[in-house]
Amino acid sequence: MNTFDQILPIVGIILAKYRGAPLEALGEVLLNRDLNSRLRLIVSDSLRDNTTAVETLENIASDLLNNFGNRAYPINRAILFESDINKAKDEAPCFPLEGFDQVFVVDRLAAEGNWASIEPESLGAPRIVFFSIKGGVGRSSALATVAWSLAQAGNRVLVLDLDLESPGLSTSLLSSGKQPTYGITDWLVEDLVDNGDTVLDSMIASSDFSHDGEIYIVPAHGVEPGEYVSKLGRVWMPKQRQDGRHENWSQRLQRLISTLENRVKPDIILIDSRAGIDEVASSCVTDLGANLVLLFAIDGTQTWSGYRILFDYWRRANVVRTIRERLQIVSALTPDTEQMTYLERLRDSAYDLFLDMQYDEIPPGELTDRSWSFESSDTAAPHYPWAVRWHRSFSGIYSLHGRLTEIDTDTVRALFGPLIDGVVQTIQLEKTNV
Repeated sequence: MNTFDQILPIVGIILAKYRGAPLEALGEVLLNRDLNSRLRLIVSDSLRDNTTAVETLENIASDLLNNFGNRAYPINRAILFESDINKAKDEAPCFPLEGFDQVFVVDRLAAEGNWASIEPESLGAPRIVFFSIKGGVGRSSALATVAWSLAQAGNRVLVLDLDLESPGLSTSLLSSGKQPTYGITDWLVEDLVDNGDTVLDSMIASSDFSHDGEIYIVPAHGVEPGEYVSKLGRVWMPKQRQDGRHENWSQRLQRLISTLENRVKPDIILIDSRAGIDEVASSCVTDLGANLVLLFAIDGTQTWSGYRILFDYWRRANVVRTIRERLQIVSALTPDTEQMTYLERLRDSAYDLFLDMQYDEIPPGELTDRSWSFESSDTAAPHYPWAVRWHRSFSGIYSLHGRLTEIDTDTVRALFGPLIDGVVQTIQLEKTNV
């Protein structure tokens, strides 16, 4: 039997036999790939009495069965006729099958996270997501320091700890006596039973580090985590609203952030995402209207392999143009020796990735200002890394609170300057675009 990764290429070969009039006569065709990766065809109910169309569908179903065995349904169960085919497309991640404009893959997943569904950018305060493929790259420490710097410059900063499975960001910005009673996990659980307002006012804390501005922190959990593991197992639950609408967990999260934004009135929202390619990270990167997604990277095979998997999925799902202008590589933990050599190597690796997966291909000798592409050395390009330099005093988030109490601006500029400048430019650009 063919393996999972062979499904779509072989389906493409099968459908190529019907390219032209037979396939065009079917209109829009959905290839439904269920939780067990078994294949079915979904077409419009208007084809049910069309003898020629049904014969074509049965032939395709027979080809699927012959090629995939148990991964395909028997012919009498392999074709579903739907009165509203768009509804079927909205029920799960959906993307066009490469090479076929009218064929779409509907991918049923156990989780409701959807890397292929990119929400429009927020029109309110700029939302910046700190994301990494791997943990332990100084992402949360960088976020805390950026928040400190923005507040020193007079900004109202809202910080959200959405690394729910590895919480701790709030400890770098709040003293033990300032930790709020509740956190994001509490709200997500209480909201399932329409009790979110009970905890809302007790999950926002103001940092001691605020200077001319303010830093408001919403942690993953409160000062007493309580039954955190039990709560964590429920935060991903969808909600069936009283009006009958189904609201998945990231939609609930979006509603929470909008509520917090209305209360705090921040100039900027900084979101600490879960590392990796999972449901939580998907929500942070694609579902919350991020204006900028910072991709923290250290130069190594694991980093680029992980980002290539994600970028390739966006390419297959045909959403590259929707997400690419929000992305920015950050050189995390840049070593303090041979920095230029290291940064050039990381830049080149990032450039190769973007060139393959994100940038438009420009034929040799052709000049165009409508293509989205950059030279390797272009400092304004998303692949060109904003450097965060490694320093012993910033190496652990639990020691960061003590470090921030005696921090000096010169040290921050030396270690985080490019990152801070990039974030500031993003704030100014978003305000200009409003």
